[in-house]
Amino acid sequence: MSETIINNYFKLLAEGNIPALFELFDPNVKWHQPGENKFSGIKNGVDEIGQMIGGMMEDTAGSFKIVLASNVMVNKNLITAPVEFSAQKRSKSMKMKGIDLFKVENNKITEVWLFSDSQTDEDQFWK
Repeated sequence: MSETIINNYFKLLAEGNIPALFELFDPNVKWHQPGENKFSGIKNGVDEIGQMIGGMMEDTAGSFKIVLASNVMVNKNLITAPVEFSAQKRSKSMKMKGIDLFKVENNKITEVWLFSDSQTDEDQFWK
């Protein structure tokens, strides 16, 4: 079931169906956004996550994309997802790989940790 939830997460993300995407989250979800940039830090709840994602989309004029790079991997209620993400803004562009780690409890995403291929490059992009 956890695998299905995360695969659905990436399907909804690709479709841009953010309201349905947020229904996959527990209301008290905790999101760990890595790095040292304006979007870094722990986001508590769907509202804070929505503000962060909205800020990223605004900052990149909607070009920010995250796609599942290969199959998710499951260890009980922990799921890793190899991802590729990219974005453009002004004269900057970013394209890199990462790992998203999800914790699923009671059929809801309760915690998310993100890891980037090059956190330094990602931080420079978001500054």
